[in-house]
Amino acid sequence: MKKKEDKKKDVDALRQDLGQLKNLFVTGYEKMRVNQDFELRKVVRGVGAKYRVIKNNLAEIASEGTAAEQVLKGLRGMTSVAYTTNDPVALAKALVAYAKTNPSFTFKAGMVEGRAIDIKAINDLAAMPPKEQIFAKLLYLINAPAQQLVTALGAVGRNLAVVVDQGVKENKFQA
Repeated sequence: MKKKEDKKKDVDALRQDLGQLKNLFVTGYEKMRVNQDFELRKVVRGVGAKYRVIKNNLAEIASEGTAAEQVLKGLRGMTSVAYTTNDPVALAKALVAYAKTNPSFTFKAGMVEGRAIDIKAINDLAAMPPKEQIFAKLLYLINAPAQQLVTALGAVGRNLAVVVDQGVKENKFQA
Protein backbone atom coordinates (compact mmCIF):
# COMPACT_ATOMS: atom_id res chain seq x y z
CA MET A 1 0.00 0.00 0.00
CA LYS A 2 1.21 3.45 -0.80
CA LYS A 3 1.51 6.03 1.91
CA LYS A 4 -0.70 9.09 1.84
CA GLU A 5 2.25 11.33 0.97
CA ASP A 6 3.10 9.15 -2.05
CA LYS A 7 -0.50 9.26 -3.25
CA LYS A 8 -0.50 13.04 -2.89
CA LYS A 9 2.67 13.24 -5.02
CA ASP A 10 1.02 11.02 -7.65
CA VAL A 11 -2.10 13.21 -7.67
CA ASP A 12 -0.03 16.39 -7.98
CA ALA A 13 2.03 14.97 -10.85
CA LEU A 14 -1.11 13.79 -12.66
CA ARG A 15 -2.84 17.15 -12.06
CA GLN A 16 0.15 18.95 -13.58
CA ASP A 17 0.02 16.70 -16.68
CA LEU A 18 -3.76 17.05 -17.00
CA GLY A 19 -3.60 20.83 -16.67
CA GLN A 20 -1.48 21.08 -19.83
CA LEU A 21 -3.43 18.57 -21.93
CA LYS A 22 -5.99 19.11 -24.66
CA ASN A 23 -5.91 15.59 -26.15
CA LEU A 24 -6.58 12.56 -23.96
CA PHE A 25 -7.93 9.05 -24.51
CA VAL A 26 -9.21 7.06 -21.53
CA THR A 27 -8.82 3.33 -22.06
CA GLY A 28 -9.38 0.02 -20.32
CA TYR A 29 -6.81 -2.73 -20.34
CA GLU A 30 -8.34 -5.67 -18.48
CA LYS A 31 -6.73 -9.08 -19.11
CA MET A 32 -3.81 -7.59 -21.05
CA ARG A 33 -0.53 -9.45 -20.73
CA VAL A 34 2.75 -7.71 -19.95
CA ASN A 35 4.10 -8.14 -23.49
CA GLN A 36 0.89 -6.60 -24.90
CA ASP A 37 1.27 -3.62 -22.54
CA PHE A 38 4.91 -3.25 -23.58
CA GLU A 39 3.90 -3.27 -27.25
CA LEU A 40 1.16 -0.67 -26.59
CA ARG A 41 3.60 1.64 -24.84
CA LYS A 42 5.98 1.32 -27.79
CA VAL A 43 3.19 2.19 -30.25
CA VAL A 44 2.14 5.23 -28.20
CA ARG A 45 5.72 6.49 -27.89
CA GLY A 46 6.11 6.03 -31.63
CA VAL A 47 3.50 8.74 -32.32
CA GLY A 48 5.00 11.13 -29.76
CA ALA A 49 2.44 10.52 -27.02
CA LYS A 50 2.51 9.21 -23.45
CA TYR A 51 0.69 6.30 -21.83
CA ARG A 52 -0.01 5.94 -18.16
CA VAL A 53 -1.94 3.53 -15.92
CA ILE A 54 -4.00 5.44 -13.38
CA LYS A 55 -6.07 4.72 -10.30
CA ASN A 56 -9.66 5.80 -10.85
CA ASN A 57 -10.17 7.73 -7.61
CA LEU A 58 -6.79 9.49 -7.86
CA ALA A 59 -7.52 10.45 -11.48
CA GLU A 60 -10.88 11.90 -10.47
CA ILE A 61 -9.27 13.94 -7.70
CA ALA A 62 -6.41 15.11 -9.94
CA SER A 63 -8.75 16.15 -12.74
CA GLU A 64 -10.85 18.53 -10.64
CA GLY A 65 -10.74 21.97 -12.21
CA THR A 66 -9.14 20.79 -15.45
CA ALA A 67 -10.57 20.21 -18.92
CA ALA A 68 -10.29 16.44 -18.36
CA GLU A 69 -12.63 16.50 -15.37
CA GLN A 70 -15.72 15.27 -17.21
CA VAL A 71 -13.96 12.33 -18.91
CA LEU A 72 -12.21 11.12 -15.76
CA LYS A 73 -15.27 11.23 -13.51
CA GLY A 74 -16.89 8.00 -12.33
CA LEU A 75 -14.42 5.58 -13.92
CA ARG A 76 -14.74 1.85 -13.21
CA GLY A 77 -12.38 -1.04 -13.80
CA MET A 78 -8.75 -0.95 -14.82
CA THR A 79 -8.02 2.41 -16.43
CA SER A 80 -5.18 3.95 -18.36
CA VAL A 81 -4.75 7.17 -20.30
CA ALA A 82 -2.92 7.98 -23.48
CA TYR A 83 -2.30 11.66 -24.08
CA THR A 84 -0.49 14.03 -26.36
CA THR A 85 0.00 17.74 -26.85
CA ASN A 86 0.60 17.18 -30.57
CA ASP A 87 -1.60 15.55 -33.22
CA PRO A 88 -4.61 13.73 -31.69
CA VAL A 89 -5.39 12.02 -35.01
CA ALA A 90 -2.07 10.16 -35.04
CA LEU A 91 -2.62 8.96 -31.48
CA ALA A 92 -6.21 7.91 -32.23
CA LYS A 93 -5.06 5.99 -35.32
CA ALA A 94 -2.38 4.18 -33.32
CA LEU A 95 -4.74 3.28 -30.46
CA VAL A 96 -7.57 2.11 -32.73
CA ALA A 97 -5.16 -0.02 -34.77
CA TYR A 98 -3.84 -1.54 -31.55
CA ALA A 99 -7.38 -2.16 -30.24
CA LYS A 100 -8.27 -4.06 -33.43
CA THR A 101 -5.47 -6.55 -32.82
CA ASN A 102 -5.96 -6.71 -29.03
CA PRO A 103 -9.62 -6.99 -28.00
CA SER A 104 -8.71 -6.70 -24.31
CA PHE A 105 -7.80 -3.04 -24.95
CA THR A 106 -10.94 -0.87 -24.98
CA PHE A 107 -11.87 2.80 -25.07
CA LYS A 108 -13.85 4.47 -22.28
CA ALA A 109 -13.85 8.13 -23.34
CA GLY A 110 -11.73 10.80 -24.91
CA MET A 111 -10.99 14.49 -25.05
CA VAL A 112 -9.81 16.30 -28.17
CA GLU A 113 -8.90 19.99 -28.14
CA GLY A 114 -10.45 20.28 -24.67
CA ARG A 115 -13.84 18.79 -25.65
CA ALA A 116 -15.13 15.42 -24.47
CA ILE A 117 -15.82 12.88 -27.21
CA ASP A 118 -17.41 9.43 -27.19
CA ILE A 119 -16.08 6.12 -28.49
CA LYS A 120 -17.69 6.54 -31.92
CA ALA A 121 -15.98 9.93 -32.31
CA ILE A 122 -12.63 8.31 -31.45
CA ASN A 123 -13.12 5.82 -34.31
CA ASP A 124 -14.18 8.66 -36.64
CA LEU A 125 -11.08 10.61 -35.65
CA ALA A 126 -8.89 7.60 -36.42
CA ALA A 127 -10.49 7.34 -39.88
CA MET A 128 -9.46 10.90 -40.79
CA PRO A 129 -6.62 11.40 -43.26
CA PRO A 130 -3.30 12.60 -41.86
CA LYS A 131 -2.77 16.31 -41.23
CA GLU A 132 -0.30 16.61 -44.10
CA GLN A 133 -2.83 15.18 -46.57
CA ILE A 134 -5.53 17.60 -45.37
CA PHE A 135 -3.13 20.53 -45.79
CA ALA A 136 -2.23 19.34 -49.30
CA LYS A 137 -5.91 19.19 -50.29
CA LEU A 138 -6.54 22.61 -48.80
CA LEU A 139 -3.61 24.15 -50.68
CA TYR A 140 -4.83 22.52 -53.90
CA LEU A 141 -8.30 24.04 -53.38
CA ILE A 142 -6.83 27.46 -52.67
CA ASN A 143 -4.51 27.25 -55.70
CA ALA A 144 -7.08 25.81 -58.18
CA PRO A 145 -8.94 29.09 -58.99
CA ALA A 146 -5.65 30.87 -59.73
CA GLN A 147 -4.59 28.02 -62.03
CA GLN A 148 -7.92 28.14 -63.86
CA LEU A 149 -7.63 31.92 -64.30
CA VAL A 150 -4.13 31.62 -65.77
CA THR A 151 -5.31 28.83 -68.08
CA ALA A 152 -8.27 30.92 -69.27
CA LEU A 153 -6.09 34.00 -69.88
CA GLY A 154 -3.57 31.89 -71.75
CA ALA A 155 -6.33 30.35 -73.86
CA VAL A 156 -7.41 33.76 -75.20
CA GLY A 157 -3.92 34.52 -76.51
CA ARG A 158 -3.48 30.98 -77.83
CA ASN A 159 -6.84 31.11 -79.66
CA LEU A 160 -5.97 34.51 -81.19
CA ALA A 161 -2.63 33.15 -82.39
CA VAL A 162 -4.37 30.15 -84.01
CA VAL A 163 -6.84 32.44 -85.85
CA VAL A 164 -4.04 34.73 -87.11
CA ASP A 165 -1.98 31.71 -88.18
CA GLN A 166 -4.93 30.27 -90.15
CA GLY A 167 -5.56 33.65 -91.78
CA VAL A 168 -1.92 33.88 -92.88
CA LYS A 169 -1.96 30.32 -94.27
CA GLU A 170 -5.14 31.00 -96.27
CA ASN A 171 -3.92 34.42 -97.42
CA LYS A 172 -6.86 36.21 -95.81
CA PHE A 173 -4.70 39.15 -94.84
CA GLN A 174 -3.45 41.49 -97.48
CA ALA A 175 -0.52 43.71 -96.99
